[in-house]
Amino acid sequence: MLAKKARLEKAQASASGGKSAPPVHNRARRKADALKRTLIIACLAVAAVVLIAVYVEKRSYHRYKILHTSEQEDVISTKYVELDGKILRYSPEGASLVNDKMETIWNETYEMQNPVADVCGKRAVIADRDGTTMEIYDRDGWLGSVSTSYSIVKARISANGLVAAILDGGDDTWINFYASDGSLIAENQTKVDDPGYPLDVAVSEDGLIMMVTYQFVDGGNTTSYVAFYNFGDVGQNEDDRIVSGYTYEGVVIPQIQYLSGDRSVALRDDGFTLYKGKQIPKESSSVKVDKEIVSTFFDDEIIGLVFKNGKKDALYTMEVYSTSGKLKFSKNFNIPYTSIKMSGGNILLYNSSQMSVMNSRGVEKYSGTVDGTINDFFKIGWNRYLLVLDSGVNIIKFS
Repeated sequence: MLAKKARLEKAQASASGGKSAPPVHNRARRKADALKRTLIIACLAVAAVVLIAVYVEKRSYHRYKILHTSEQEDVISTKYVELDGKILRYSPEGASLVNDKMETIWNETYEMQNPVADVCGKRAVIADRDGTTMEIYDRDGWLGSVSTSYSIVKARISANGLVAAILDGGDDTWINFYASDGSLIAENQTKVDDPGYPLDVAVSEDGLIMMVTYQFVDGGNTTSYVAFYNFGDVGQNEDDRIVSGYTYEGVVIPQIQYLSGDRSVALRDDGFTLYKGKQIPKESSSVKVDKEIVSTFFDDEIIGLVFKNGKKDALYTMEVYSTSGKLKFSKNFNIPYTSIKMSGGNILLYNSSQMSVMNSRGVEKYSGTVDGTINDFFKIGWNRYLLVLDSGVNIIKFS
């Protein structure tokens, strides 16, 4: 019997090239070791990513480097705004799009007295404030023109190029809606007593909803009314296409804005109110404060309020909220700013000679002075900023 077993083992070894098959427990051990090595490598990779993210989050810069400069710019009459990763440059004589090396992509001419621009995604409208002309563009150039019957007070554009405008007709005002080619879609006449004087207008990304804030006096009290106009099928059977509206007694709402998706915000003199809804926007949350608001700033992710502090070592306090209305952080700061805004996910503060950059969590990334007078300052890419001085325009990065 033993001899037979020995002959069988010898035959099996011969069939496998003279080598016996590895035991099952050795193969399992090797698989476990390989899996362990894979898990260790994955954990190390995740740890490295986390460390890099923390480093980028906490890192502060102490100087800046000029990457490109353009000293021939007419910084008195020319203004600048970011458009889809490029720079839209506009003046009373025309508009042009340039890249981060200040190289011209396209150039268009027009005649305006007081041009102002609004940008949403890849679309932009330049309107002649107090005039009657609007020009609509995207990153490829001119799309259409609008000639209005009354003076333009404000103009806002949606991501797909639809434009809403407040027009001053003297005794009455008009809220008009235009396609990207300049054709009139709808017009709505308003009166001071019904529904009030329009202070601001905003448009949803898809151009379906127009949001308007009105102000009127009721019994000696200032009252605000926020209306949502639906230009789709849902709004066609509603009076003046208003699908929802909210009245706020004793409150002034000077600014409204559509955020990403179906969210919007009304910035009040006592806080802000958030709305949500694609077809019929509804109030989702409100934040009320008992301090005087001196500045506001916002983007699609955060809303910021600034109050005077009164302390010698901290002139101001900022409170930053998520777009769900939850307080993210509160921070005292001592920068005598004249402008504050969100740009590229960062909080930018500046005056004529100083600038400061914070991230959306309040971590200061840079603070310093510049040689010259700052006219404008905004982000155009990762660690790339446009700095408009009285002496010219610089593309800078922090280091």
